[in-house]
Amino acid sequence: MTTLHNIVLDGKHGKPIGLDLFYEPTGKPKPIVIFAHGFKGFKDWGHFDLVGQQIAAAGMVFIKFNFSHNGTTIDNPTAFGDLEAFGHNNYCIELDDLGVVIDWILNQPEEIPAAELDATKVSLIGHSRGGGIVLLKTAEEERIDKVVCWASVSELGRYWSNPLLVEEWKEKGVFYIMNGRTKQNMPLYYQFCEVGQQNQERLDVEKVVKAMKNPLLIVHGTTDPAVKYKAALELKAWKPDATLLTIENGNHVFGAKHPWEEPTLPAHAQEVVQATIEFIRN
Repeated sequence: MTTLHNIVLDGKHGKPIGLDLFYEPTGKPKPIVIFAHGFKGFKDWGHFDLVGQQIAAAGMVFIKFNFSHNGTTIDNPTAFGDLEAFGHNNYCIELDDLGVVIDWILNQPEEIPAAELDATKVSLIGHSRGGGIVLLKTAEEERIDKVVCWASVSELGRYWSNPLLVEEWKEKGVFYIMNGRTKQNMPLYYQFCEVGQQNQERLDVEKVVKAMKNPLLIVHGTTDPAVKYKAALELKAWKPDATLLTIENGNHVFGAKHPWEEPTLPAHAQEVVQATIEFIRN
């Protein structure tokens, strides 16, 4: 298997995008799968390398990347060493970053022979907040075939739908979120709220899902503490022909953690990956 780590792309907002590529060289065109991480996530989190290896071994080209403003750096992609970038991130930047990655892989990059790529079969996977991003991007991007949401949010407006929070946020200019794993206080500058309010039409997940024509797989754990299972039921209600895979007693990361030092995926994650492979294949 060919694995290339930390390929660097130029982002549109002053920060680079780090990217990993996995595929089995066969000289035959393969479906392309692009994975978007969630809030306080990164491409090298936990078991994501194993996920990439397994999907690539199933005959696909797998790409995972860091959003340009996720707080990590090219030199240290597993630590939040650039909290200023994190504070200046927003949903529109992430949508643009995903667009850069799609353009890169479909413009015959030198890192992979064109014969390995089937440009008519591009699928997006998004975890948590990344699920919302891939749903929104699909509405803007005609080149997407299928969409997979793992523990996905069903809306992105909660940060600016609370008037008292918005008022305090505007007054202080910054809102801090504790990272339970690293114990870092991570800033979100008020621009996040402003950009969200100014782009509510673009960021309307419900509207996008109701209009979506693409095949959609929704995967969610019933005991997810971060994004409640209710979000999956909402997505399914908005798109009745979507496939819903319920992971009984599944958590937000389907049994994984960071770092993940086991040689195989946890049972729930294995179920999720296998279902994803079958969905994209079929």
